[in-house]
Amino acid sequence: MIKLTDKEFSEFAAMVHSRFGINLAKKRILIEGRLSNTLREKNLSSFDQYLSLLKNDQSGSEITQLLNRITTNHTFFMRENEHFEFLLHKVLPYFEKNHPDRDLRIWSAGCSSGQEPYTIAMAMDEYFGSKKHLWDTTILATDISMSVLEKGKRAVYPADSLEMIPDKWRKKHFVDLKDGTFQISSQLRNEVVFKPFNLMDPFVFKKNFDLIFCRNVMIYFDEDTKERLVSKFHHWTAKGGFLFIGHSEVLNRTATQYHYVKPAIYQKGV
Repeated sequence: MIKLTDKEFSEFAAMVHSRFGINLAKKRILIEGRLSNTLREKNLSSFDQYLSLLKNDQSGSEITQLLNRITTNHTFFMRENEHFEFLLHKVLPYFEKNHPDRDLRIWSAGCSSGQEPYTIAMAMDEYFGSKKHLWDTTILATDISMSVLEKGKRAVYPADSLEMIPDKWRKKHFVDLKDGTFQISSQLRNEVVFKPFNLMDPFVFKKNFDLIFCRNVMIYFDEDTKERLVSKFHHWTAKGGFLFIGHSEVLNRTATQYHYVKPAIYQKGV
């Protein structure tokens, strides 16, 4: 294994933090373990050489590969199912009552390989039923990892990953590819737009969002970075809109303008 010097580790951690907000202060062993093979594949003998490669990377491919290695894109359908129950029974009825324009703006921030936005789409299909065509329910799904975005676009998943999905959703929204995998139906795929986006970049959108899912993303951030990000989310949340975070994450209630609803669910004042 190629070892990191103290200087290399400081420079590497500072670069990743400044560009992506990811806090690697306690991840030195993880970096060495996950990136040593990368260095060998590129015939590099030190992390200093790798840092130079990253800094001079004009295509963005090296940075993309780095992010794929150091972040854990672990997700599955119906993850933290309490959120989808709340979405079905509280949030969507609230939106139906308060959105006469029938235009919903929904963002899955840190969408990984697509299970989260597709689960949201299935929940909305369940709620609106035959009235769904009257609503704009397009979901924006973003991530910094191009590889997981491509997986999300393909929307092909192994059979065992569908175990928590209700039978009627599975039958309606998945196509059996007869090779042990299933693909999301074309209708549902058309309702999710996948785009690369770095949450550390300025937010520039046409309209505010009614619903933002950013779950198990901020675990990578230090407190200051998290508070700045939540402030940006709040600015881009429509009045009465909701923010869902991971159950392992907590917002500082004295620092955020969101109103606490229940664990991992917050709402902007109306």
